[in-house]
Amino acid sequence: MLSLTSLGGAGTVTGSKHLVDHDGRRLLVDCGLFQGLKELRELNWKPLPVPAASIDAVILTHAHLDHSGYLPRLVKEGFKGPILATPATIDVARLILLDSAFLQEKDAQFANRRGFSRHHPALPLYDKADALRALAHFQAVDFHQPFDLGDGASLLFRQAGHILGAATAELRIDGRTVVFSGDLGRYDDATMLDPEPVPHADWLVVESTYGDRLHPRGTDPATELRKVIERTIARHGTVVIPAFAVGRTQALLYHLWTLKTAGALPGVPIFVDSPMAASATDLMCAHLGDHRLNPQDCRDACAVATYVRETEDSKKLSANREPKVIISASGMATGGRVLHHLKAFGPTARNTILFSGFQAAGTRGRTLVEGGREVKIHGEWIEIRAEVDDLSMLSAHADADEIMRWLGGFEAPPARTVVVHGEASASNALQGRIARELGWSATVARMGERVDLDEPAVAR
Repeated sequence: MLSLTSLGGAGTVTGSKHLVDHDGRRLLVDCGLFQGLKELRELNWKPLPVPAASIDAVILTHAHLDHSGYLPRLVKEGFKGPILATPATIDVARLILLDSAFLQEKDAQFANRRGFSRHHPALPLYDKADALRALAHFQAVDFHQPFDLGDGASLLFRQAGHILGAATAELRIDGRTVVFSGDLGRYDDATMLDPEPVPHADWLVVESTYGDRLHPRGTDPATELRKVIERTIARHGTVVIPAFAVGRTQALLYHLWTLKTAGALPGVPIFVDSPMAASATDLMCAHLGDHRLNPQDCRDACAVATYVRETEDSKKLSANREPKVIISASGMATGGRVLHHLKAFGPTARNTILFSGFQAAGTRGRTLVEGGREVKIHGEWIEIRAEVDDLSMLSAHADADEIMRWLGGFEAPPARTVVVHGEASASNALQGRIARELGWSATVARMGERVDLDEPAVAR
C-alpha cells in the first residue's frame, strides 16, 4: 500500500509536510513551519500525528521557512534519519534555520522583558543548538543524479526555479513514480531558471499558491519598482520593502542594479538590513549554476546595496529620516528587523511599504495589502499612514497559467493528481482548471487526510 498524508501545506500555503507511507516505510517531503493565522501557528507546538522517530528520511524541496522551518523541532522530537536536499538548498537552509532559531530566542526574550506573552516564561519553539543538530542530518543530492533511498526506492531532483537550490522531487517506489512540485518558479524570470518539465508521474502532488490568480502581464518589474521609489523619494520618504531574505531580496537587488546602471534613481541609497539576506546574496555567486546571472553581473548586482549586519546599525537606519530604500526580512512581516522599520516609517504618509511576494492569511503583510491600516507589532497597535503597494509581478511563485504550463509538460496524465500548498480558493480553482483544461482527475488535499494512492482518484 502506498499512501499520502498532508500534515501541513493543505488548505494553507504554510507548514508543508507531506508524508509518504509504503509498507511500513515513511518518507516526509518538506518539513515547514506554519505561519500566519494564530490557529495555524499554534500547530507548530503540537507533536506530529506520527512519531518523529518513525520517519525514515526527509526530502527537502527548498529551504524557505514554510518548507524547512520545522526540521529542528522534528529532530528534537526524535527524528534520526537523513535530510536530503540539493547543495544550494543545504547552504540556504543553514542560514534560514539558524536565523529562525535566533529570532525565536530573541522574540521570547523580548516577550519576557515586555511581559506581553500569555506564557510565563515565553519559550522559543527551538534554539540554536536544536538548529545545529538538525543541520548535522543534511545530505547533499545533486540535480539530475538518481539517489538510492534503499529498499528499491530512489529520488531524483530537477530544477524548480523559485529560489536558489529549489527542486521538484521524483520518488520511485516499488515501480511507481510519485512527483512533488515543491514551489514552482516563474518562466522567463530575470534571475532564476525556468521550472524543468517532468515527463512522467503515476501520482503528482502539485502546489497551488497562486492557483486562482495571474501575475500582471506586459509590465516590466524594474519600471514599476522605479515608479514607486521615485514618487516616494519626491515626497522625501523612505521605501520599506519586506522581502524574503532568500530569492526576493536578490531579485530586487538585480532590478535596482539595472535601474542604477541605466541612470535611474541617482543618489538614492539602498540598504539591505538582514544579516541572513546578506549571506544569502553571497551564496548567489557561489552557486552560479542555479540561476541565470553570469559571475560579473552577480557580483555587480549584489554590490548595489549597503549591507547592515549589526543591530545598532539597524537601529540607526530606523532613526534616519533621509530618503532611502530599505530591504529587510521577513517577506510577510511576520518577524525580524523589518518590524522595527514598519514601526518607524509606517505611521508617516510620506513613506511607502512595498510588498513583492505572496502574503499568507493572518500575516501583517496580508492585512496591509488588503487595506488594513493598523497592525500589532511587539504587543502594541501601530497605525499605518504610509502608502502601501504590492508588486505581485515580482513574486517568485508561478501563477495559475504558469502552473498549468508546467503541468502541460507531462507526456501522459498522472493516474492521480493531488493539489496542495494553497488557500482553499486557490486550490479549488486550480483543481477545476486541471479537470476542465487537461481532463485529469484531481483532488484537493485536506489536512491529515490519508490518500491511498493505489485507489482510483475521485475528483472533488
